[in-house]
Amino acid sequence: MPVDPNNDPYYRLRHSLAHVMAQAVLEIFPEGKVAIGPPIENGFYYDFDLPRALNPDDLSTIEAGMRQIVARDVPFLFREVSADEARQLFHDQPYKLELIDGLAQGLDEYGETAKGDTVISTYRQDTFEDLCRGPHLERTGQIDPAGFKLMSIAGAYWRGDEKRPQLQRIYGTAWNNPAELEQHLWRIEEAKKRDHRRLGKELDLYSISDEVGAGLILWHPKGAMVRVIAEDFARQAHLKAGYEWVFSPHIGRAHLWETSGHLEFYKESMYAPMDIDGEDYYAKPMNCPFHIQIYQTHMRSYRDLPRRYAEYGTVYRYELSGALHGLTRVRGFTQDDAHIFCRPDQVEEEIGRALEFSLYVLRAFGLSDFTAYLSTRPEKYVGAPEDWERATAALERAVQTHNLPYQVDEGGGAFYGPKIDLKVYDALGREWQLSTIQFDFNLPERFGLEYIGEDNQPHRPYMVHRALMGSMERFFGVLIEHYAGAFPLWLAPVQAVLIPITDAQIAYAESVQKRLVEADLRVEVDTSRDRMQGKIRRAQLQKVPYMLIIGKKEEEAGTVAVRLRSGEDLGAIPIDACLARMQEEIAKRM
Repeated sequence: MPVDPNNDPYYRLRHSLAHVMAQAVLEIFPEGKVAIGPPIENGFYYDFDLPRALNPDDLSTIEAGMRQIVARDVPFLFREVSADEARQLFHDQPYKLELIDGLAQGLDEYGETAKGDTVISTYRQDTFEDLCRGPHLERTGQIDPAGFKLMSIAGAYWRGDEKRPQLQRIYGTAWNNPAELEQHLWRIEEAKKRDHRRLGKELDLYSISDEVGAGLILWHPKGAMVRVIAEDFARQAHLKAGYEWVFSPHIGRAHLWETSGHLEFYKESMYAPMDIDGEDYYAKPMNCPFHIQIYQTHMRSYRDLPRRYAEYGTVYRYELSGALHGLTRVRGFTQDDAHIFCRPDQVEEEIGRALEFSLYVLRAFGLSDFTAYLSTRPEKYVGAPEDWERATAALERAVQTHNLPYQVDEGGGAFYGPKIDLKVYDALGREWQLSTIQFDFNLPERFGLEYIGEDNQPHRPYMVHRALMGSMERFFGVLIEHYAGAFPLWLAPVQAVLIPITDAQIAYAESVQKRLVEADLRVEVDTSRDRMQGKIRRAQLQKVPYMLIIGKKEEEAGTVAVRLRSGEDLGAIPIDACLARMQEEIAKRM
């Protein structure tokens, strides 16, 4: 995605390097045609129509050409031109001519109505000139020649339209100096190692079967164990926080989704209906209409509020196959969903409680670096402006009270209410969207929700949607990558492996296993015929926290020799001492 020049400190550098790369490519392929080349997160790209397909070896040649241009220390020069001047300047560049025609009609480079002026301007450095609004560096010599690298080649349709010509896109990354570049390249390699799709297979956590269908997750025993532990912890935390647990069906009548507005506003993301007894039923894309039905089974008094309903509700949404991505973008997923029905005077307290609770649970899983995004009233909205103001102020005060860094997305709320999106940074500093707290003025109105107030008259309650982990699938994917598959002891699917050195110690190993299992630990015995070092290596590859090795000496002494997956050797210790150590670690959720 292109980035905002006002908020990205690397924008000028990366934009300038995109132009330098385009010049280097045209010096190698003078007959080449250029399209667009914006800065993006962590780098830049440029699209080309070239006489032959590029290969990875070409990247080093282009890089060398770029460094020569940088060394020339030529200026970046700006000028405005008329449409006719631009057409003459780019007479042999068909993609630029199409852009010029669009600019003359008030369109941007993506063919959409431009938000601001469509003044036609160019930037020139050395022998290369391109349509561009800038900004750029002052000179190519300001670029560190060791601070950038070309990364890859990909295909890209002109303007994203598969009916248009396919171009070759060159991606690059750029940083202020070699140290920053090296750190970025390390993060890329580390991200590959942590990729949940790779680790999910290596650690036997989950799979996706063509026989079942794309975007539908099969949880294997080890992955399911992590999910059970996470769900059990969060379920108990919900109960202590005043939530009531509910369950709802996977399908509902078409009329329910008509009332909720999903069939009007969300149908393209819903699966086709199924005919049951002559009526259309839909697989649920969301849980909220079901929770509303539970609320409506009784006439509620102001004394009954707030009601906080929580559910691990599995929903189904149609995603394009190209958008699917392991656990983080799927078609069937389980939300840790909650809906709060409250009076207007309870709004601020409930928002504060929901945010505090979200932070507590996420921190329990080792996620502690957050940024909040507050989305406010858009141009088209439902509900009274004063309700929006009250709800938005409550959201903002909650963020401020908890000292969270936050950004305001003016006009970015849904038509039915403002929201807080809580984004978390993982061990590599990558941002993930997890929790959301969202007001809804729409569904209470559509379903005619009421409570009887102190004045003995019916009133409309406020409704708050709250998803904490987002979905169990996405959350699990984030945890895998955050911990690189090495889950903390309390979450590890297998907490310890007992490794008998010879078959003579198997019986003792099994007796130790029984003792640890009775203490609620998850323990396996490796009875394979592999040598001890092979068993240790296998446990390390499976990222098991504790390896308890048993030989003749350990059996005679009633001990186990403890090795940690980090490689640390604790030596032989009594079983009770080992158990106490593990229990303490689990209690601290280390």
